[in-house]
Order: sequence, then structure tokens, then C-alpha cells
Amino acid sequence: MSTVLGIPVPVILGQLTLGLVNGSFYALLSLGLAVIFGLMGVVNFAHGAFYTLGAFAALLGLQYLGINYWLALLIAPLAVGLLGVLVERLLLRHLYGLDPLYGLLLTFGLALIVEGSLHQVFGASGQSYPVPEALAGAVNLHFMFLPLYRAWVILASVVVCFSTWFVIERTRLGATLRAATENAPLLQAFGVNVPLLVALTYGGGVALAALAGVLASPVVLVNSHMGNELVIVVFAVVVIGGMGSILGSIVSGLVLGLIEGLTKVVYPEASNIVVFVIMALVLILRPAGLFGRE
Repeated sequence: MSTVLGIPVPVILGQLTLGLVNGSFYALLSLGLAVIFGLMGVVNFAHGAFYTLGAFAALLGLQYLGINYWLALLIAPLAVGLLGVLVERLLLRHLYGLDPLYGLLLTFGLALIVEGSLHQVFGASGQSYPVPEALAGAVNLHFMFLPLYRAWVILASVVVCFSTWFVIERTRLGATLRAATENAPLLQAFGVNVPLLVALTYGGGVALAALAGVLASPVVLVNSHMGNELVIVVFAVVVIGGMGSILGSIVSGLVLGLIEGLTKVVYPEASNIVVFVIMALVLILRPAGLFGRE
């Protein structure tokens, strides 16, 4: 059996594949952060909380309303996105024009409220979400048996990420969204409802986080602190890709997932910090991020 640095090649390929699964979650979550910051200038520290709410919406919808996984992929992000619109209209809109630190503190407090409330109601122990029957089983890649559900996560995340990038960067709607951030009064003069556009942008960003939560629910235990386990890493991914850079967040999320997976084989002790080491190096060499603009 061929080896690299004394490690069997199938083991390396297997870890890279699993790293790509993690990278898919990183990309999808960091995409929502990048959309909110790039178009609104808000550092949304509640992103992990909305991710958790998406997972709980899928779980509770199945348990109490009989909503299956495929419907949850649509209903949970819409419900959480609507909640995000309410948060923007009732809370965030009062902070525009102030130091971004105020928005960060508000969303951080909101995250604590959501996490604490879920912990109080559902406790600390996690609950499992069943894998849908259509995605049960595994596919033989010859170097590993990859569960079909994890292959679906990769496919769904990549499609959603690049579709979102295309809409924002290559369509008229995306141009209107960017114009709302650059010159809102002028756009308002042309008859565009800018406040509604901004609210829908925030709602769309948190809906992406909720979608990631639904995708993650059959992979991890659904619990009140599941967002905390990812949000710090995702912020690091956004910084590496460039704050506000949508393409940078997508590419960085996928690549960093691969690097993290490879590190688990080569030097497992460093797998939990490799992302932050890369972030430190990027901030030293290119403070705006790999895809960001000065």
C-alpha cells in the first residue's frame, strides 16, 4: 500500500473527504456572515444561535408537527429568516451609523439569550435527528465508505454557496443590494424600499445559518450549545477569506476544512488550532484577508 510520510494514502484521502464535509458547514455558515457584514456592516455574533435555531426547528417540527427532513430544509430557514427580519427591524436598525462594536455587543447578547432559553427548556443533553431514508447507506469510494448523507451535505452546501454568490455578484438584485450599502439615500430616491431590502438581507443571512443547522442535525446531536462549537471557527474563516468577501468565505471554508482534515492525520494535536494559526498568519501578511480589499 502506497504511503505519504509513512501514512497510508487511503487514510489521507478519507480524512480529506471528511474534512470537506466540515468545510461545507464552514463555507455555508461563513457565507451568511459575509453577506450580513458585506452588505450591512454588522458583525453578527448571533450567527451560531441562528444555526442552533435552525437545527431545533427541524427537530421540533419532526417531533410535534410531523414535518419531514425535506420540508424542514425549506420551512426552518424561512421561519428563522423571518425571525431575523424582526430582529433587524426591532433592534439592529437603531444602531446603524454607530460604531460596529454596538452591533457586535447586541448580537452577542442575543446569542446568549437564545442559548440560555434553549438550555432552560431542553436541557444540556443533545437529541438525535434521523437520517432521511433516501440518504441512508454509504457509497464505496474504494478508499473509504462515505455515508450518502455526508455526500449530500457537500453537494447541497456547494450548490447553495455558489448560487448565493452568483445572485449577489452577477444579477440585478445583487447590484441593488450592493447599491443599498454604498448609497442608500440615492437608491431610496429611485423608489426602492431600502429599509425592507436591508431587513431581508439580514433575514437571508440568518436563513443560511439555519439551513446549515438543518443540514447538520442528522450529523451531530442537536443541543443548545452546538452553535458555540462552530461560530468562533467560522469567524476565523471569514477573517481569512476577507471580511465581507462572499467568494473568499466560500473558498476559505472549503479549503480550511480540507487542511483541518489533513492535519488530523499528519499532526492530530494541532487540528483544533490550525485554523487560528492560519488566521494569525493571514492577518500579519494580508490584514484584509485573502480575498478582501484594503
